[in-house]
Amino acid sequence: MAEAPLLRLTDVSKRFKGARRGATPVQALDKVSLTLTPGCSLGLVGPDAGGKTTLLRILAGLVEADSGTVEILGNPVAALDRAKVGYMPQGGALYGELSVRQNLELYARLRGLEPDENPERMRTLYRATGLAPFTERAVNRLSGGMRQKLALACAVVAAPPLMLLDEPSVGVDPVSRREIWELATELAGQGSSIVWTTSILEDAGKCDSVLLLHQGRVLYEGAPAGLADCAVDCTYARPLPVEGRRALLQDAFEQPSVISATISGRHLRAVCRGTGAPAGDGWHAAIPTAEDGFSALLDDGVPLPPSALAAAFPQRDLDRDRPAIAAIGLTRHYGAFTAAQDISFTVYPGEIFGLLGPNGAGKSTTFRMLCGLLTPSNGRGTVAGRDLTTARAEAREAMGYMPQKFSLYGDLSVMANLRFVAGAYGLKGNAARDAVDRVTDALELQPFAGAMASLLPLGIKQRLALASAVLHTPPVLFLDEPTSGVDPLIRREFWHHINAIAGRGTAVLVTTHFMDEAENCDRLLLINRSEPIAQGTPEDLKRATRRDGGEQTLEQAFIALIEAQQGDGEVAA
Repeated sequence: MAEAPLLRLTDVSKRFKGARRGATPVQALDKVSLTLTPGCSLGLVGPDAGGKTTLLRILAGLVEADSGTVEILGNPVAALDRAKVGYMPQGGALYGELSVRQNLELYARLRGLEPDENPERMRTLYRATGLAPFTERAVNRLSGGMRQKLALACAVVAAPPLMLLDEPSVGVDPVSRREIWELATELAGQGSSIVWTTSILEDAGKCDSVLLLHQGRVLYEGAPAGLADCAVDCTYARPLPVEGRRALLQDAFEQPSVISATISGRHLRAVCRGTGAPAGDGWHAAIPTAEDGFSALLDDGVPLPPSALAAAFPQRDLDRDRPAIAAIGLTRHYGAFTAAQDISFTVYPGEIFGLLGPNGAGKSTTFRMLCGLLTPSNGRGTVAGRDLTTARAEAREAMGYMPQKFSLYGDLSVMANLRFVAGAYGLKGNAARDAVDRVTDALELQPFAGAMASLLPLGIKQRLALASAVLHTPPVLFLDEPTSGVDPLIRREFWHHINAIAGRGTAVLVTTHFMDEAENCDRLLLINRSEPIAQGTPEDLKRATRRDGGEQTLEQAFIALIEAQQGDGEVAA
């Protein structure tokens, strides 16, 4: 006898009003059907504003469907016992001023669980998350990875049979992403099911099945491995030379037959329309990945044009004698805690330099010191030749900054935010209007022009933040997790713009938790436990951890270097 579904959706549709009066309504879901049996996991993937969060909120009983039926645990969703559903929204919905313990105990009581009556469950949560040493620390003082783990613990504190997790691994490093997945499966109750929305297809690949949503419709439903089959016979690769890698990537991006392109180790990969290889020498058929299948399914048939963002940047001299960015022994202490220790590196005009490291390693602290937002305890930094200790205002005028945390005005519309930022950068009249129109068109923000920034999907917020950073075409660009929360196609479009901007002579300093993105960087610095532990090209880092001459991915190198430093620290202790 077949096991009864834990949840069942049949022809579920949901439409929202347009952002402005008279605007076309948004069809968030269009006749979506699915079933999930006990003990199984479902990965919800799709592009920004594809309907993933709306579907999850309907399952949580927070939004009512316009039509169709929704059954949870054999009952209509209107009769849902919310104590039996663990819901983790985007961002976690934690109380920043409260401690770890206060947050977890609050959510326990909301789920009908008195912490004092079930101390074993609380101890299990603290142990599994690694938060036991930080129970009295305020949430707003935790790293991104620690916050995500706490938010997950709050969602599953009562071991519910159904767990609804909205982007639980967004903004965290590869090690923490692996830990969050293991944590979710460990903390799930007996026979619990997980619905996991994510923009990271590697995470979705760990689920039993995948559902791909686009414009509210199901484009794919099935095993994760089957997603790659959607790009069979249209995926190609070619060897990459040591020099000119980004130029070849840009050339592939802009070929009419190419849907997407990416650097993968020593090769350039491309997904094409039809079965013909891209123009140029050395291309051969390649085994497709889930991301390749994602790209093929979402292809709209429109070639990616040359970057309009980059076209507005002046062509700058590639002067190797004058670094555009220099960090010289940057150190930052918070009392007895050291957030960054003796960080040194240089970035030259036209170069993309990547800062890598786990959450809480010191990357954002280093960023903030170089942006003039944080005063170093020791050391100094320069931007565009201006010393941040003596000419901070002049240095900040020469940079564009996209922070890790969305920091624009949530109660203003997209257009109002862009106009405000343009004025702050000294753009006026026609120059301001042209700049706003340019970034709005290039990053496809027109449909959201009148929407309040606080109500935007996470990926659209990232586009708005990038648009704001490049309005004034600065000689130096700081991008702190620019693609956190956006889908694979948009990530590749972002990097199309970033590569093209660097090609105009702008220096780019970027942090990322996606190792495939880090392959775009000319050089990398890996930071862990506040200290630099490796620096060089992506190939240098892979070579440092390669064993027996085998091929090494950058993610494998990242994990190996982090684990080696942690092992050295334990031996020293």
